[in-house]
Amino acid sequence: MTDTINLNHHYWQGTFIGDEEAARRLAALPAAVEAALATPLDTETVLAACDALSRALRNPAHRVQERLGPHLPEGTDADRRELLAELAEFLGRASLTRKLRRELGGTAPQRLSRPDAKETVYEAWAPVGLVAHIAPGNAATVAPLSVIEGLLAGNVNVLKTSGADTFLAQHLLAELAAQDPTGALAERVIVLRFPSSRQEWLRLMCAPADAVAVWGGESAVEGVAAHVPPGCRLVEWGHKISFAYVTREAFTDEETLSALARDVCLFEQQACSSPQVVYLDTDPGDTEALHAFAERLAAALAAQPAPAADRAPDPAEYAELTTTEHLARLEEHLGLTRVLAAPDGTWRVMADSRPALTASPLHRSVWVKPLPRKDLIATLRPMRRYLQTAAVAGSRSDIAELCALVLAAGATRVTPVGAMTAGYAGEPHDGVYALQRYSRRVAVQADARFAATACLDDLARPALFPPPAGPLLDKAAVQDLNRGVERSDAELYFRSGGSTGKPALSLFTYEDYDTQMHAAARGLLAAGYDPARDRTANLFYCGGMYGGFISFFSILERLGGVQMPMAAGSDHRATAEMIAAYEVDTLFGMPSYLWQLLHEEADLLRSYGGLRKIYYGGEHFTEEQRRTLTETFGIEVVHSITYGSTDLGPLGYQCAESGGSVHHLHADLHTLEIVDVDEDRPVAPGETGRLVFTTRARRGQHLDRYVIGDLGRALPGRCPCGSHAPRFELLGRLGEVMRVATYFLNYRRFVAIAGERLGHGGELQAVLTSGASREGLTVRLERGHAPDPDRAREVFLAAYPEVRSAVAEKLLDFRVELVDGADLDRTATSGKLLAVVDRRR
Repeated sequence: MTDTINLNHHYWQGTFIGDEEAARRLAALPAAVEAALATPLDTETVLAACDALSRALRNPAHRVQERLGPHLPEGTDADRRELLAELAEFLGRASLTRKLRRELGGTAPQRLSRPDAKETVYEAWAPVGLVAHIAPGNAATVAPLSVIEGLLAGNVNVLKTSGADTFLAQHLLAELAAQDPTGALAERVIVLRFPSSRQEWLRLMCAPADAVAVWGGESAVEGVAAHVPPGCRLVEWGHKISFAYVTREAFTDEETLSALARDVCLFEQQACSSPQVVYLDTDPGDTEALHAFAERLAAALAAQPAPAADRAPDPAEYAELTTTEHLARLEEHLGLTRVLAAPDGTWRVMADSRPALTASPLHRSVWVKPLPRKDLIATLRPMRRYLQTAAVAGSRSDIAELCALVLAAGATRVTPVGAMTAGYAGEPHDGVYALQRYSRRVAVQADARFAATACLDDLARPALFPPPAGPLLDKAAVQDLNRGVERSDAELYFRSGGSTGKPALSLFTYEDYDTQMHAAARGLLAAGYDPARDRTANLFYCGGMYGGFISFFSILERLGGVQMPMAAGSDHRATAEMIAAYEVDTLFGMPSYLWQLLHEEADLLRSYGGLRKIYYGGEHFTEEQRRTLTETFGIEVVHSITYGSTDLGPLGYQCAESGGSVHHLHADLHTLEIVDVDEDRPVAPGETGRLVFTTRARRGQHLDRYVIGDLGRALPGRCPCGSHAPRFELLGRLGEVMRVATYFLNYRRFVAIAGERLGHGGELQAVLTSGASREGLTVRLERGHAPDPDRAREVFLAAYPEVRSAVAEKLLDFRVELVDGADLDRTATSGKLLAVVDRRR
């Protein structure tokens, strides 16, 4: 590629081309943009590619660094490493997700979702369409990073770099596109390298644009503005002036002076946030304080390391420096100024008794001026369109007061002295968020038919992501990964309920938790929950770092639903009385707990008669139990509240058309694979296998190809509800398949037989024991919901051939016993019923 660099120096939608081909394609740019915009760009596609490139840039051995090397700006090896590190930091998932959240409110801002769950109104941030970026010639990373901002907003991007620039933008963006197997990013990136004198090319790239982002001074903006069509958004990232403001108590503070000197010398004042003026909180007549401060600042500048040879001013810049200095020296004779300069000309301090803002010629040249705070707004506000950063030095109360004044005067950011050029991920630039400038806020109003549709996009198209890769992970591997999670990414700790073994720890950032709770809230709407009318008792278990109650509290909070946060408690009478007293009509909780509550307080709850809906999680209601809930208690809706796990969060949801164990995948969060029970290979469509999830929208922890221990099968076709989200049916857990007396027995089959042949609507538990000569299996049925145990045993033996054979071969002692629901074994944390209790030694 580098052999043809002088000929093919334009990058057009994945291909390097020359001038002739670029001219031909420019003439057809509108058609290329329309074709690219026909398919929406998922933010996750951009994040995944950027994060992959970020990791490559951090790895010195990766070939991407070798390929980019010839296109980096001239400088020392340290300068080049610093530039690559800067790019890697910007491109990392953590930085970009924080930027998306700050600027557009979430990591999937392009999805049409309901900002208020009580209304069928959908809003999203949509791309403006085509963004033309006119890059500056003095900042190597600005051009490609501006395009990446355009991609995050979903736009097609055409970038102009100057004829004097290196080819870093072209090749960095080509490397980014190579990280995207879908080809969507390449289709949205065009980089052209030509001088501004080529006005016809500039006109052709701006004519179809919906926004033009231009970096440079007034003359550069004016030159581009002439080509911006009516209605097109002009985004100016022009040259700005920054200053420091020092209160009297900091005049002699050595730490403040050293920090100011660092701000002046860093980047040789080439950054817009570099200080060009230092204002002192004193009257213009106080020349003694003015000159004394100038001398101390000059000493601090002299103590700074000399500028690098490659950062020396060019002839035009040198001429401006000398002219400014000579004029200031001439005004010394008028008593207006005093100039202090390095003998070798590497720095200069110009003390000026006139407060008016004056631009510096840069290259370590700084004005020092008096400006009492009472005059601050009047002096600076006339220059407000040029102001950017103000660094304030003083006491805490001074800083609080002066922040308000400098912001009112027109500055857009305030920093401590010494941190003027530093920033943070997602920081607004020149008083605006870039991603909002490259986006449109769009809205769709829908009617009552969409009450159960949380995201309009689900009815339009499926979410498509690159297929997962890498080894399968079990719970032990995930726990090992948890031990390597950065402390800054471990903000929220949950423990699993321990229903299938020892409780495991799961870690979340609050951002990831928030994303997941919003997703679960959308799923609950699909299941028919109505936040405008339903009155909900949250009866999940709480405490011991278990996330059930807390998560559903968060979900209802995001929906704006009416909630009675009761939690699961042993005093069923008190709970039932509160349900009646507060007119609760909807219950959230574990099936086993809700079953006990309803039956123990049946008389009170039936006489109340207000219950209409049950949303359950963690376990399942059998068909017989559902029938009992409907016929005995008048429950109209019984749906899974969510299917999920403590470590992965919400995985699936039920819509109004889903019943039993059928769920839709949260396809905006996860990718689902179904692999064979015994081999790590995909099953045939419709076959049962192990469920394997890869999480897509998580910053703090990456869980790829996690085998969570559940069995299921994919369901073909589109759901009658209209959603494109894939559907799957849960078919139990691997731990529910018991190896007993040389046979594999399935807990779910016992449950099905009990419901279908015995009319059993209660709970069922299998207990395994070992005897002197054979193993034992006891099926424990909840008393009051099953017939005589001897008859139940006969039914199980007749309906389950493997059990019958094991008993006939004298390999198994098989018993059925009736017990109270309270005597069944449950997990201490979540209250879940333990389906299989293995007491064998």
